[in-house]
Parts: sequence; C-alpha cells; structure tokens
Amino acid sequence: MTMNYDLTVMTHTPALISKLPTVGTTIFTVMSTLAAEHGAVNLGQGFPDFDCDPALVGAVSQAMQAGLNQYPPMAGVAALREAVASKLALWHGAAGGRNYDAAAEITVTAGATQAIITAILAVVHPGDEVIVLEPCYDSYVPNIDLTGGKAVRVPLKPGSFRPDFDRIGAAITPRTRAILINSPHNPSATVWSDADMLRLQELLAPTNILLISDEVYEHMVFDNQAHHSAARYPGLAARAFIVSSFGKTYHVTGWKVGFVAAPAALMGEFRKVHQFNVFTVNTPVQHGLAAYMANPRPYQELAAFYQRKRDLFRAGLAATRLRLLPSEGSFFQCVDISALAVPERTLGEARFCEWLTTEVGVAAIPLSAFYGDGFDQSVVRFCFAKKDETLRTALQRLARL
Repeated sequence: MTMNYDLTVMTHTPALISKLPTVGTTIFTVMSTLAAEHGAVNLGQGFPDFDCDPALVGAVSQAMQAGLNQYPPMAGVAALREAVASKLALWHGAAGGRNYDAAAEITVTAGATQAIITAILAVVHPGDEVIVLEPCYDSYVPNIDLTGGKAVRVPLKPGSFRPDFDRIGAAITPRTRAILINSPHNPSATVWSDADMLRLQELLAPTNILLISDEVYEHMVFDNQAHHSAARYPGLAARAFIVSSFGKTYHVTGWKVGFVAAPAALMGEFRKVHQFNVFTVNTPVQHGLAAYMANPRPYQELAAFYQRKRDLFRAGLAATRLRLLPSEGSFFQCVDISALAVPERTLGEARFCEWLTTEVGVAAIPLSAFYGDGFDQSVVRFCFAKKDETLRTALQRLARL
C-alpha cells in the first residue's frame, strides 16, 4: 500500500507575550545613535572618551600571555576578591565599617548592571515589593518586573533630589522585600549624607527589608565630601548588597566588570543565581585588575581628576542661560533649561534634547527618562567624563544658548 504525505509545511514565528511590554530601546541608545548621525558631541551616555591607564592594559595583557585564559572560580579570581576586601577595609573599615571575608562575601560580576539584577533575582519573589527612588537608573524597575515583584516608586524631592524619608517610610508595607538606593546618584549627581544614611538605618532597623546599594560612583565625590557607603553603617551593612564597578573607577566601562559585597548568608543566595546567569567573569581581566589594585592611587585620586573636569565644564556652562544644579558626585552635571529663550525647551525635556543634538550639536539626556511616568521638570543631564578638548568643543556649541 502506498502512503501519500503532504509535505507542505506552514512556517510561522510563534507570538510571544512580553515579560517587559512597556520597555523599548533605552534613551541612552537613542541619543547616542542620534548623536552619531548628526556629528554631535555625545555628552549623553555615561562613558569616558579617553583611554585608561596603559599599566592596566599591560597587566591584563600579561595575564593573557601567562596563559590565564580559562574559566576562573565562579565567585571570582581569589586575588581580585582579596584585593577588593582589602580596599573596602582601607576605605570603609577605618571609619568603623564592616570588614568583608574575601572567600564568602565578595563576588566578581559582569558589571554593576548584572550585579543588580542578580541581587534582585536572588531575593525578590512574585508579589514582593521593592522600593525604588526616582529618578533612577533605567535597569532597576525592569529587573524587578522580571521577578514578578512590584516596584514601588518613591520620588526624591524635586529640585534637591534628596531622599524624602517620610514618603519612604509611608511606602513600606508587610510585602516590602528590599529598597534600592544609589549614591553618588545617577542622574542628579547628589550624594547622600551621613545623616541620610543614619536615617535610613533607623528606618529599616525594625524591619527585615534588604538593601541594594548601588555605589558605582563611590570614588567620584567632590569638594572634600566623603562617600558614605552602606558598608560604614553596621545596621545597613548587615542587610546590604553593595554594588561597585571597576569600569567606572578605572575608565574601562566596556570591560563590564564589577563586584558585590554582602554578608555570607546573603552572598550564598546571590551566588546561586550568579552561577546560572553568568557563571564566571573574564579571567585575564580579573587577574589584571588584581595586580593593578596593588596601587591605591588611581582610585584615591579619582575625585580630584573628575572635579577638575566638572569645574571646567561648569565654568563654561555659567556663560549660558542654562541654570546649573549642584554636582556633588558622579561624572554628571544637570541643568535647568526653563530660562532658555529657544521655543524648543517648551516642548519638554525629550524634544529639547533631540533639538540640542540635531541643531546645536551636543547630546544630553532628559531627566524625564529616569521616571516611570515621564515626570518633566525642565532638567537635562550632561556627562563630563570626556577629554578636555571634547568638553571645550561642546561648550563652544552650547555658548549660543
């Protein structure tokens, strides 16, 4: 008996139900693409346009040539974790802070963004609430959404961008699992004070709320201020995942290497997730960083390095109608555009930034992009982690404002 089969196959791509239905292309990608298309000076996305220390590249190259090119330990190369623990002890332990065990309490990550999502995945369950303080880095809320948790948005005080502890306290419920903070702050360039950290410690003391402290700009604090890490406050350190970034500190954002410090019980859960969403991080880069960290001067001198660039940039902006907001830390400068005479500023921050990029030739980021509801307060953000000549070119173009 002969069987005839219809070999015609209908092909189609199955439809998906998005886990992030409201997420599109990030504002950073949009503005960087627009800047490239129009030959604009890109002061939007937060990355340096200058090289890192050749000694760091040499240390990584030496590690590669020495054959250190296979999988490292899951938690990170021991020498790098020990260097991080020593730095934290030097930087924060002397101020009465927590000392971290390199073996059990430090994990090397594929950048700070991976560190943050891993911490959130490790501790947030469906239905849990996580407090985020707006304006905030754009990965926070999607990370929470992916866990099935609920982001509870609490605004920083408009204008000053200081934490509003009355509103934070009012947002705490029995379902609150964690709170995310960021200091020095992206995008506003404000720095939490000792009083702020003590108030947070007091607020969280009677709770089981975890803290995720994004401290990637920890070494960029200006005007002789101190960086008040959660590691310095016993009541916070005991419940905190502290996140930092070698990319930000050493001008190598494209290497995507960071670290997390947390008590062993918290780190144990963190590593369960880390081993399955990254497993390990680039081996020769870790060895190179470990060798480079033997000299603390690069991070000890970072604040002065960026303060000089900040001051150069602010001096130029002072000649425009842009109103300077304080820049206490990070490598960002926010400005109020409400006094500008150009009609484009009345169309909102986002449209103004498009006009600034295409017509003036300088790219910036609208602060409304850092709010879930697109709150517009006529403020935009510039990045001054650029060569002096890049900043001067941008200032020449902005002088027409």
